[in-house]
Amino acid sequence: MPDGDTLRLNNGEALKLLGMQDKNLALFAKTFGVKLILTDEGLQVNGPSPGREQAADLLNQILAIIRAGNSPDYAEVSQMVQNYRASRTDHRTLYRDEILTTPRGKKVIAKTPGQHRYILSIKKNDLVFCIGPAGTGKTYLAVAIAVRALKEKQIAKIVLTRPAIEAGERLGFLPGDLQDKVDPYLRPLYDALLEFLGLETYQKYMEKGVIEVAPLAYMRGRTLNDAFIILDEAQNTTPEQMKMFLTRFGFGSKAIVTGDITQIDLPRETVSGLRQVIGILQGIEGIEVIYLDETDIIRHKLVADIVQAYAKRAPRRK
Repeated sequence: MPDGDTLRLNNGEALKLLGMQDKNLALFAKTFGVKLILTDEGLQVNGPSPGREQAADLLNQILAIIRAGNSPDYAEVSQMVQNYRASRTDHRTLYRDEILTTPRGKKVIAKTPGQHRYILSIKKNDLVFCIGPAGTGKTYLAVAIAVRALKEKQIAKIVLTRPAIEAGERLGFLPGDLQDKVDPYLRPLYDALLEFLGLETYQKYMEKGVIEVAPLAYMRGRTLNDAFIILDEAQNTTPEQMKMFLTRFGFGSKAIVTGDITQIDLPRETVSGLRQVIGILQGIEGIEVIYLDETDIIRHKLVADIVQAYAKRAPRRK
């Protein structure tokens, strides 16, 4: 139409598309410079080009996602708008690649094109490095894929590990035994497992040793077959620790290494194992490195702005 496009939809679809208190409507009006009017014929999109065509295209994408049984909330719609403006993302593709549904009914999917590349890379390769700032879903998505692989009996065990480098030799002042001392560093991994499995299944798997969450030092001397192994916060490994970890996984296993090379807690004179290994393993078949950035952050909008501001001011670490 020369000055307006109309989306055919019913009342239930309109409620989901416009959002709580029509917040999505206001978001589209502000972002694309359009006016959305709900009529007996459907949702009319009015405004100048190219904003009108872009808004109509994205609204059609969201409508298709709703008709497929999803109910994206305002935060998800905001992310879709951001993705679309940056790269004309087709979000129907992202929603088709659902990883799993949590016990509470939440569907876990990629929210950005970068996250989607990450998921596809894990499916294709036995060893994947994912490097990016906080909030980009590096660990969250890896744990989700591991849980799905366990449920589908593609693997027999999940092993999640992190270095406790931040504590260094100061673990002794903390109360409790060694496990109590390192648990705070592993808490994000426990939280993700609880979300994806529910408390009862999580406890059962932990008791049977099907899922193991342990500090990196516990990996030494082991070989893990038919396992999904995730090393989190890998920027805080030394080169020796990284080599030790990468030689742990055996037949039928996958290893995912995640980290943020802008947040290294090692002593300044110590080389980060994550930084070093990227160059060493470059070009080996079956290994891929995925880089995420502030456009992949799925947290409060200010988090992306904060990451970007720090990136501009931070001194380069040798």
